[in-house]
Amino acid sequence: MIVFDELTIDAYHRALRDRTTTATALVQWYLDRIEAHDRSGAALNSVVTVNPEALARAAELDAELARTDELSGPLHGVPVLVKDQAETAGLRTTFGSKLFADYVPEQDATLVTRLKEAGAIVLGKTTMCDFAAGWFSSSSMTGHTKNAYDSERDSGGSSAGSGTATSANLCLVAIGEDTGGSIRIPTSFNNVVGMRVTTGLVPRTGFSPLVKFQDTAGPVARTVTDAARLLDVLVGYDPADEYTVAATLAPDAGRYHESLASAPELASFRLGVLESAFGSDDDPESRPVNVVLRGALERAADAGATVRRGLAIDDLPGWVARTSAYSRVARADITRFLESRPTAPASSFAAVYESGVFHPENDLFHDIATGPEHADDDPAALAARVAQDAFRRAVLRLFAEDDLDVLVYPTVQVVPPTTAQLADGTYTALRFPTNTVIASQTSLPAITVPAGFTAEGLPVGLEVLGRPFSEARLLQVALRLEELFAARRAPALA
Repeated sequence: MIVFDELTIDAYHRALRDRTTTATALVQWYLDRIEAHDRSGAALNSVVTVNPEALARAAELDAELARTDELSGPLHGVPVLVKDQAETAGLRTTFGSKLFADYVPEQDATLVTRLKEAGAIVLGKTTMCDFAAGWFSSSSMTGHTKNAYDSERDSGGSSAGSGTATSANLCLVAIGEDTGGSIRIPTSFNNVVGMRVTTGLVPRTGFSPLVKFQDTAGPVARTVTDAARLLDVLVGYDPADEYTVAATLAPDAGRYHESLASAPELASFRLGVLESAFGSDDDPESRPVNVVLRGALERAADAGATVRRGLAIDDLPGWVARTSAYSRVARADITRFLESRPTAPASSFAAVYESGVFHPENDLFHDIATGPEHADDDPAALAARVAQDAFRRAVLRLFAEDDLDVLVYPTVQVVPPTTAQLADGTYTALRFPTNTVIASQTSLPAITVPAGFTAEGLPVGLEVLGRPFSEARLLQVALRLEELFAARRAPALA
């Protein structure tokens, strides 16, 4: 009998072909776990809406397999939770905002269409902070989503529910969205894999934006292999999203899973350690992260990888600040999106802000509200775009000078914050020490993989950053590090 805990796509599809399980059985198992651990028990609060049609769709796929003896696609019967930032036809989409509690789109986001065409089952929608404007789970719609390993700590955001639910085995895989780190923060905090691709590889049509030229959806999974399988379905040109012309330039688009079969051994890779991205050892919130990651990198060196230590970007905090565009661009981008949805309960960011219906910890809302109505000719927004080009060159120079395959550093410099720390303002959006902005504000691809646990049992993620369109190489490195670290372990839920 197949065990559903920590199930992978490959194992699931083998079981379907062997007739040792069904899509209906797996969907029901996940629905039962959502009821037992998300709605009650541990009360993780990671799923905002369950799809009432999920079981019916599973039964249809089971009947199709019985009739044809063929899987319908690469994600046949795979139950996927989708961040509530993506519109789903006939299934409410709240964007994390209580104002949108009754909003039901008429069309699927392009990505959701691709999932369905690949045979996936949309199991439901996951929690997020209001309009993805923050690093935490704070949401007017759902409150806080718990970290899967410590109920007193936050899951991270903004793809909060996707990170927690995947870790807690409430789905097989999930979809997140990442503007400044919104996939990689919650996956790092919840001991799973999360990937941000080169901007433009994955269409954003039907996703509420934050910063359009940084936004990208991406995979959340318990293994690198499952992330690659999911990514293969997501990438590709979308006529409705002009940024996806980038997908036509990606040499390995749609063949990421295939590329893992030819992944070189770890000894073939050159890893550069970005020391300036580590927090201070004198900081009690950073020290445990540093201990885990330095130990993990020692293991990588012992396994034969070339680990180039001591790399730095001068004035990294200054680069991050100069390239930050959230407060100058998000207001206009969100408004443009809402204006194009006549049935939405608000038609502009100003309307949302003036309603006062957003979580009080979402301090970035106040900064966004000061931004211009039209950002295209805003001097500060343009300066940030120019600075992002320079930042990208500064990062890529490290690759060139040391002939690196990847850069590595802590995904986040500190352990997951407690809900008490968020309530007392210890961390704010623009002061949170996350390194995920390096990739986001240079449009470079990055993946976070579980690297280990602190002495207190908190997960720590290692971010692996690559050159533009190097997703296949990134996944290969991540696979070998995943095998070496063997750091994934399921949380113990009440």
